[in-house]
Amino acid sequence: QVQLVETGGGLVQTGDSLRLSCTASGRAASMYAMGWFRQAPGKAREIVAAISRSGGNTNYVDSAKGRFFISKNNAKNTVYLQMYSLRPDATAVYYCAAKDTSGDRTVLEYDYWGRGTQVTVSS
Repeated sequence: QVQLVETGGGLVQTGDSLRLSCTASGRAASMYAMGWFRQAPGKAREIVAAISRSGGNTNYVDSAKGRFFISKNNAKNTVYLQMYSLRPDATAVYYCAAKDTSGDRTVLEYDYWGRGTQVTVSS
């Protein structure tokens, strides 16, 4: 079983950049497809970006395309979410998730979750 810990959240201003990190322990991150989700106050959790086991395949929600970038360093057991040109609508708790998969593909459903890191974008 893998444990996930997110770091890097904080309070930023509109237009700023921020990089979130999620470090896996217990099992190698190379065993897992991983993803970043977010949940804004009063809203359902939504997927933001997903990445395959190797890091070679990625997918993004439309609102993140071109501004958010997911990457994976299996040697460091870490997945990142680099966010540029942040807007107030990005304010949410961001969660890292993982799923043990047999192929090198992105997935929509996950088995393991971190506790989240708060991102607040002020206007």
